[in-house]
Amino acid sequence: MTEALTIRPVQPGDEQDWRRLWKAYLAFYEATLPEDIYALTFSRLISGETNEYAGFLAVLDGKPVGLAHFLFHRSCWHANSICYLQDLFADPDVRGQGIGRALIEAVYARANTEKAEEVYWMTQDFNANARKLYDRIADKTPFIIYQKTF
Repeated sequence: MTEALTIRPVQPGDEQDWRRLWKAYLAFYEATLPEDIYALTFSRLISGETNEYAGFLAVLDGKPVGLAHFLFHRSCWHANSICYLQDLFADPDVRGQGIGRALIEAVYARANTEKAEEVYWMTQDFNANARKLYDRIADKTPFIIYQKTF
Protein backbone atom coordinates (compact mmCIF):
# COMPACT_ATOMS: atom_id res chain seq x y z
CA MET A 1 0.00 0.00 0.00
CA THR A 2 1.46 3.34 -0.99
CA GLU A 3 -0.99 5.69 0.72
CA ALA A 4 -0.94 6.59 4.41
CA LEU A 5 -3.27 4.31 6.41
CA THR A 6 -4.22 5.12 9.98
CA ILE A 7 -6.41 3.05 12.29
CA ARG A 8 -7.93 5.13 15.07
CA PRO A 9 -10.88 5.10 17.46
CA VAL A 10 -14.20 6.46 16.25
CA GLN A 11 -14.57 10.07 17.43
CA PRO A 12 -17.63 12.32 17.90
CA GLY A 13 -16.91 14.21 14.67
CA ASP A 14 -16.92 10.99 12.62
CA GLU A 15 -20.64 10.37 12.58
CA GLN A 16 -21.28 11.24 8.91
CA ASP A 17 -18.38 9.13 7.61
CA TRP A 18 -19.19 6.32 10.04
CA ARG A 19 -22.82 6.27 8.87
CA ARG A 20 -21.74 6.12 5.24
CA LEU A 21 -19.51 3.13 5.94
CA TRP A 22 -21.94 1.32 8.22
CA LYS A 23 -24.82 1.76 5.76
CA ALA A 24 -22.62 0.25 3.03
CA TYR A 25 -21.75 -2.65 5.37
CA LEU A 26 -25.43 -3.26 6.14
CA ALA A 27 -26.30 -3.08 2.42
CA PHE A 28 -23.80 -5.88 1.77
CA TYR A 29 -25.86 -8.04 4.13
CA GLU A 30 -29.12 -6.68 2.66
CA ALA A 31 -30.08 -5.13 5.99
CA THR A 32 -31.49 -1.78 7.02
CA LEU A 33 -31.96 -0.33 10.48
CA PRO A 34 -34.15 2.44 11.87
CA GLU A 35 -32.64 5.85 12.59
CA ASP A 36 -32.77 5.37 16.36
CA ILE A 37 -30.41 2.37 16.08
CA TYR A 38 -27.88 4.42 14.09
CA ALA A 39 -27.95 7.13 16.75
CA LEU A 40 -27.78 4.65 19.62
CA THR A 41 -24.95 2.65 18.07
CA PHE A 42 -22.86 5.73 17.36
CA SER A 43 -23.37 7.04 20.91
CA ARG A 44 -22.23 3.66 22.25
CA LEU A 45 -19.14 3.64 20.05
CA ILE A 46 -17.94 7.01 21.33
CA SER A 47 -19.02 6.65 24.96
CA GLY A 48 -15.77 5.15 26.22
CA GLU A 49 -17.75 3.31 28.89
CA THR A 50 -16.56 -0.04 30.23
CA ASN A 51 -18.42 -3.02 28.73
CA GLU A 52 -19.74 -0.88 25.88
CA TYR A 53 -19.08 -1.21 22.18
CA ALA A 54 -16.05 0.56 20.76
CA GLY A 55 -15.04 1.22 17.21
CA PHE A 56 -12.12 1.90 14.93
CA LEU A 57 -12.02 3.72 11.63
CA ALA A 58 -9.49 3.01 8.92
CA VAL A 59 -8.45 6.33 7.39
CA LEU A 60 -6.61 6.30 4.07
CA ASP A 61 -5.12 9.60 2.91
CA GLY A 62 -7.48 11.47 5.24
CA LYS A 63 -10.65 9.64 4.14
CA PRO A 64 -12.40 7.05 6.34
CA VAL A 65 -12.54 3.82 4.30
CA GLY A 66 -13.27 1.10 6.84
CA LEU A 67 -14.68 0.34 10.26
CA ALA A 68 -14.60 -2.22 13.02
CA HIS A 69 -17.01 -2.50 15.97
CA PHE A 70 -16.01 -4.62 18.95
CA LEU A 71 -17.03 -5.41 22.51
CA PHE A 72 -15.18 -6.83 25.50
CA HIS A 73 -17.25 -9.15 27.66
CA ARG A 74 -16.87 -11.82 30.31
CA SER A 75 -16.74 -15.51 29.54
CA CYS A 76 -17.50 -18.51 31.69
CA TRP A 77 -14.44 -20.16 30.14
CA HIS A 78 -11.81 -17.56 31.04
CA ALA A 79 -10.78 -15.39 33.96
CA ASN A 80 -10.26 -12.34 31.75
CA SER A 81 -12.66 -10.85 29.24
CA ILE A 82 -12.84 -11.86 25.61
CA CYS A 83 -13.40 -9.60 22.62
CA TYR A 84 -16.21 -9.94 20.11
CA LEU A 85 -15.53 -8.30 16.75
CA GLN A 86 -19.09 -7.71 15.58
CA ASP A 87 -18.73 -5.62 12.43
CA LEU A 88 -15.84 -5.26 9.99
CA PHE A 89 -16.05 -3.38 6.70
CA ALA A 90 -13.74 -1.94 4.07
CA ASP A 91 -15.05 0.25 1.28
CA PRO A 92 -15.10 -1.84 -1.94
CA ASP A 93 -12.95 0.81 -3.66
CA VAL A 94 -10.02 0.01 -1.35
CA ARG A 95 -10.40 -3.73 -0.86
CA GLY A 96 -7.26 -5.76 -1.35
CA GLN A 97 -5.10 -3.00 0.17
CA GLY A 98 -4.87 -4.41 3.69
CA ILE A 99 -7.66 -2.35 5.27
CA GLY A 100 -9.50 -5.32 6.81
CA ARG A 101 -6.30 -6.89 8.09
CA ALA A 102 -5.18 -3.57 9.62
CA LEU A 103 -8.52 -3.16 11.38
CA ILE A 104 -8.41 -6.71 12.77
CA GLU A 105 -4.81 -6.24 13.90
CA ALA A 106 -5.86 -3.02 15.67
CA VAL A 107 -8.57 -4.98 17.49
CA TYR A 108 -5.98 -7.65 18.34
CA ALA A 109 -3.68 -4.95 19.75
CA ARG A 110 -6.50 -3.43 21.81
CA ALA A 111 -7.46 -6.90 23.08
CA ASN A 112 -3.86 -7.51 24.07
CA THR A 113 -3.75 -4.19 25.94
CA GLU A 114 -6.98 -5.13 27.73
CA LYS A 115 -5.54 -8.58 28.55
CA ALA A 116 -8.40 -10.28 26.72
CA GLU A 117 -8.12 -14.05 26.35
CA GLU A 118 -9.28 -14.12 22.72
CA VAL A 119 -10.86 -12.22 19.85
CA TYR A 120 -13.64 -13.91 17.92
CA TRP A 121 -16.09 -13.06 15.17
CA MET A 122 -18.58 -14.56 12.76
CA THR A 123 -19.13 -14.21 9.05
CA GLN A 124 -21.52 -15.68 6.56
CA ASP A 125 -20.36 -18.66 4.56
CA PHE A 126 -20.82 -16.81 1.25
CA ASN A 127 -18.40 -14.05 2.27
CA ALA A 128 -15.55 -15.74 0.38
CA ASN A 129 -13.24 -12.74 0.01
CA ALA A 130 -13.31 -11.93 3.70
CA ARG A 131 -12.88 -15.58 4.62
CA LYS A 132 -9.64 -15.76 2.64
CA LEU A 133 -8.25 -13.09 4.97
CA TYR A 134 -9.74 -14.65 8.11
CA ASP A 135 -8.25 -18.04 7.26
CA ARG A 136 -4.79 -16.42 7.25
CA ILE A 137 -5.05 -14.51 10.53
CA ALA A 138 -7.25 -16.62 12.82
CA ASP A 139 -8.41 -20.17 13.44
CA LYS A 140 -11.75 -21.28 12.00
CA THR A 141 -13.81 -23.02 14.65
CA PRO A 142 -16.29 -25.86 14.12
CA PHE A 143 -19.14 -23.97 15.79
CA ILE A 144 -22.52 -23.42 14.12
CA ILE A 145 -24.65 -20.50 15.28
CA TYR A 146 -28.29 -20.86 16.26
CA GLN A 147 -30.47 -17.82 16.74
CA LYS A 148 -34.03 -17.01 17.74
CA THR A 149 -35.16 -13.48 17.05
CA PHE A 150 -37.97 -11.83 19.01
